Amino acid sequence: MFKTLSSATRREILKILSKKEMHISGLARELKISVPVVAKHVKILEENELLERKKFGKTHVLKANLNKLYKALDAFSESFELTLPGGSNILDALKEVSGVKVERIGDREFVTSIDGEEGYYIYEVNGSAPNVSINKFVLKKNAKVELKKLVLVKRKEMKIKIK
Repeated sequence: MFKTLSSATRREILKILSKKEMHISGLARELKISVPVVAKHVKILEENELLERKKFGKTHVLKANLNKLYKALDAFSESFELTLPGGSNILDALKEVSGVKVERIGDREFVTSIDGEEGYYIYEVNGSAPNVSINKFVLKKNAKVELKKLVLVKRKEMKIKIK
């Protein structure tokens, strides 16, 4: 996948298709390159499941599948198995995992660093984000808890000139 993303043209295609769906000829016009060249890049992106194709009769419309990219990055996460007494909260579990820094803000506690990598982290329990602070979520049965860093990915850029 990373080899696929090494091409500036393919990255630009993904950028365009993450905002709107398009036909290959529309992509070619926007990129100012030929349809066959765009088709070659689209094929590579499709082989890596970074694009999805919808068919409307003989017309094919493309859109980006960035979830595949996000899932690929999950391969770099660590996994732990812990045994805790019933009634423990997720904060108790985090205290068993080294490298996790928690800070209290008001009556809530937040994970602010993992292995020295500061940032904003959220948690999910069995694939869902609870509506309570990490220190208030009580574990009543076996669960899969995931900590996810909110990564600042640029979606828009503005170059502002002041008169």
